[in-house]
Amino acid sequence: GKPGKKTIMIAEDDKNNYLFLKTVTEKAGFIVVHAQNGTDAVELCRQHPEVDLILMDVKMPVMNGLEATAKIKALRPTLPIIALTAYAQIGDREKMLRAGCDNYLAKPVKGKVLIEMIKNMTP
Repeated sequence: GKPGKKTIMIAEDDKNNYLFLKTVTEKAGFIVVHAQNGTDAVELCRQHPEVDLILMDVKMPVMNGLEATAKIKALRPTLPIIALTAYAQIGDREKMLRAGCDNYLAKPVKGKVLIEMIKNMTP
């Protein structure tokens, strides 16, 4: 990867969830870009080529995380995306991976687990 700080996009419409993820990732030394919804995430991806990884909430207004993931992967096929889901039901994992997510975490997300996963995915 590039020297210096990595940039993470957090696509999350819930303010509390976003603030938690922002705090955890910034404390670990990452720069954070916030997308309010899926449409935002796709747009910000175009504007920020420096983004190294996306944390993508699956349930968002305007455009959901899976649609956004598919669009982002069309723009940047190698950009790692971690799906965040409140309900990991049977079949969800397949749906997410099919949409192009590289990994997923069920909410409530544990900070330590998240940072481990991000570090493994952004060498």
